[in-house]
Amino acid sequence: MNQFALDLKKDLNPRAAAWFDALPLRERLQLLPGLVLSALLAGVAICLGTVGWLQAHGMSALTVAIVLGIALGNTLYPHVAARSGAGVAFSKQTLLRAGVILYGLRLTLHDIGHVGMAGVLTDALLVSSTFVLAVILGTRLLGLDRASAMLIGAGNAICGAAAVMATEPVLRAKAEQVTVAISTVVVFGTLAIFLYPALYALNLHWHWLPPGSQAFGIYAGSTIHEVAQVFAAGRSISVETANTAVITKMVRVMMLAPFLIALSGWLVRASATEDPAASKTDATRKLTIPWFAFAFVAVILLNSLALLPQTVVAEAVDVDTFLLAMAMGALGLTTHLSAIRRAGAKPLVLGALLFVWLVVGGALINHLVAG
Repeated sequence: MNQFALDLKKDLNPRAAAWFDALPLRERLQLLPGLVLSALLAGVAICLGTVGWLQAHGMSALTVAIVLGIALGNTLYPHVAARSGAGVAFSKQTLLRAGVILYGLRLTLHDIGHVGMAGVLTDALLVSSTFVLAVILGTRLLGLDRASAMLIGAGNAICGAAAVMATEPVLRAKAEQVTVAISTVVVFGTLAIFLYPALYALNLHWHWLPPGSQAFGIYAGSTIHEVAQVFAAGRSISVETANTAVITKMVRVMMLAPFLIALSGWLVRASATEDPAASKTDATRKLTIPWFAFAFVAVILLNSLALLPQTVVAEAVDVDTFLLAMAMGALGLTTHLSAIRRAGAKPLVLGALLFVWLVVGGALINHLVAG
């Protein structure tokens, strides 16, 4: 791989998009093989994502994309990595940020009104408690590195794979760490699809939550990992439950931007406390402002004003899905299974502990807030 490709692969800062615009034509052409490969993976993943069985099991196009990427990344991709590496890195980094920004078109401030302040408070309590619990359990009890614990915490606390991918630039994590974190979301989020309908039936007898689709929908939306998994679990109960659950989940997604900003500030303070001398000279310890998070909020506000035609919004959402699928596919291409195996069972143990907290602790928080 040439020096340009290596430099691009290392570039994780938000100025990458502007840098790309300034590239000479020759260097832009070097991105094409990797971009085409990532786009092909995204297209196949989106087509497979429409398969009924996969939808019923909460397997979105993003999840399929990373699985396909891992399959190719550990078989055929190494033979073309030298030519495709630059475009794959661009998909994994710059296109990811564009996808996170456009994700705001799925949300409006009006969504908050549907679940009320009780739903917002429940989401906030679960997001903060789940992430803090992940860091404490992951680093102190299981001995995981801080980046892995935080990525797993973000995915479980907020919105699954999208939150993991959005947190990666702030932490500057490795591809293997990101993939392991997403794996916990896939495993336990899929389990939730089958568990929550049973919990709904038990709640009819035990009444730990107020009866009815509204309360249980808030519970499901505030505790299940992915949007697709939330919909699949809620739809297994009733249309009303699914609608409330998805709206609650989208309010939870809105918390991604303030979470990223707060995390970046906390990392700076933590680094200064651990090594004050190094923090003054080490550029990696400076505040990493996730500018794409501000753009994400701006898009939500724009979408809330309803200035854009619905057809335009729908098409933009489709583009967003494609961009995120490209980023997921690119992530899979650069993920080595040997590194995942070296991670061992500890990430899954942490995912299991967080899943128990979301189910049990989430029910307690929902009960206290609703009560």
